[in-house]
Amino acid sequence: MSPVTVFFRTLLKASAVFLGAGIIFLNPSLDWSTRSAVTAQKSSAEGAIDALIVALKDTDAGVRLQAAAALGQLRSTRAVPALTEALKDTEPEVRTRAMSALATIRDTRATAAIAGALKDADANVRARAASALAALRDPAAIDALIAATKDTDVEVRRRVVRALGQIGDARAIPVLTSILKDVDATVRRHAVAAIAEISDGPGRWSPSPSPSPNPNPNPNPNRNPQPNPVARRLR
Repeated sequence: MSPVTVFFRTLLKASAVFLGAGIIFLNPSLDWSTRSAVTAQKSSAEGAIDALIVALKDTDAGVRLQAAAALGQLRSTRAVPALTEALKDTEPEVRTRAMSALATIRDTRATAAIAGALKDADANVRARAASALAALRDPAAIDALIAATKDTDVEVRRRVVRALGQIGDARAIPVLTSILKDVDATVRRHAVAAIAEISDGPGRWSPSPSPSPNPNPNPNPNRNPQPNPVARRLR
């Protein structure tokens, strides 16, 4: 990791902590007893995470959106339940931001909730859900992704196919094969790439069994093999 990357990641995390600390003191939904309890018992980072979790239920959608983004930057697994709940937010942008945060944290406890978002009314949310499942790479999402290959939105189908390839589960091969007839050429290209990715993975898929090796490498057992001339010279 380059020094520049480290610098910017540190800066983003610091910004998230600062945002959480600001919420502790500026959010009117937090009374002073809550503020003092958080700051007295937690470190600054932990207190910020707690404040950001509370902010996910703020009445203002902009606050909820920023809180979800900050929790993703902090990458705290403690935020997973709250971010999972945020996938039910009334605002699609908040749902997509919570999805991105869960994809960054990569905790498979969120797999079921993200898979459920593949049926969201908003196509952008569905597309982001597919990308999040690709990041988690949890085989438990395969069935939901296979069902989503019939989505009416082209971008959703593209991301779903990519997710199937990245997860690498051979159960997806039959549906990916059928997707080679999709009306969208980009979806078909992603299907080809996904099939290749799955076939080259650890659980390699083969359309037909490999021929069994010849158990007798010498077809004539009564005939002695010819000695290697190089080996004779080395004796």
